[in-house]
Amino acid sequence: MAIVALRKLATEQRDVMQKSLGLLCALTLGMAAASATAQTQAPEPKQEAPDRALDPTQFTHAQFAHMDVSHGKPFVMVTINGQGPFRFVIDTGTGGQAFISSTLAKQLGLTQVGRMRLSDPTGKGSRIAPMVLIPSLQVAGVEFNGIKAAVHDLDDSDGQCQGLLGFLLFRNYLLTLDYPNRQMHLSIGELVPDGEHSIIPFRMPDGIPLIPLHIGSTTIEAQLDSGGAGLSLPEEFALHMSFASDPVSFSNAYSITTRFQIKGGKLGSDVHLGDYTFQQPFIEINPAFPLANFGACPMQNFAITFDQKHTLVRFEAAHQVLHLTATPAPMHLNNASKDLLPDPTLVPVG
Repeated sequence: MAIVALRKLATEQRDVMQKSLGLLCALTLGMAAASATAQTQAPEPKQEAPDRALDPTQFTHAQFAHMDVSHGKPFVMVTINGQGPFRFVIDTGTGGQAFISSTLAKQLGLTQVGRMRLSDPTGKGSRIAPMVLIPSLQVAGVEFNGIKAAVHDLDDSDGQCQGLLGFLLFRNYLLTLDYPNRQMHLSIGELVPDGEHSIIPFRMPDGIPLIPLHIGSTTIEAQLDSGGAGLSLPEEFALHMSFASDPVSFSNAYSITTRFQIKGGKLGSDVHLGDYTFQQPFIEINPAFPLANFGACPMQNFAITFDQKHTLVRFEAAHQVLHLTATPAPMHLNNASKDLLPDPTLVPVG
């Protein structure tokens, strides 16, 4: 089956010390929401060996890895073909198996086995990226074999990022992103429905989880996106929402194919996710993408466990009432050039 759903966009950063909307955060960020279809242009490689850790004699306990959280985004260290470690981001908003930077792919001498077409939800264009085969990738003590990775350079605003682990890579496991304890877990098992109190069913078209968010009397599906930023709503939907204060310009953003302006403001109503409530959260309004996005900043309140086989996700937090302010921006050097935009061929994380 073709790999699906590779996405991201970046923002032009404003002065990170700026205070806006009375908040102590710089109001700039990268948004994420897109999907792309992988199109192999070469014969399929031979049948890959199964993940070694699926042997129950070798995988009897949950496997753990330290998770570095930078502006809400989860990073882990991986080894590839026994070399490393390398710093990769875990991105549940990418439905493929992996991305790898062009520098690291060249360093490891990875073999190209095809190409992938990358696009975003605007549908206004696309670009082609090479696809390489990673024979062995290990994270949290689990070895994955025969991984197909798009060669694409990622934004480094959250520190060096040499690659990305997509949602479908973990399809055979329970994946837990435990933000409060800064841990990633992999285990064998299943979640059991609890009436949508803390365990929520999700859909995964294009390999990306979509969960229901309840805003007042309205429900909207949102991508559960650890590589994204804040909580964003499509502009058409936000026009029907009431805000505690008028939304103001928040950042300028661009995707692979288009540029647009994002507004943001404090919502006039609460957002409900199972038994959890975000009280009048700060919302980003995206005019370009048709889907809502529940990104890394709201996600970091929880330990989140995904069960892809049964399309269930569990949220665990210390409090049921939560708060979400404006998304903080990565720090930038004071002497960095303000005249040059980031390379638009990059696919930033978030």
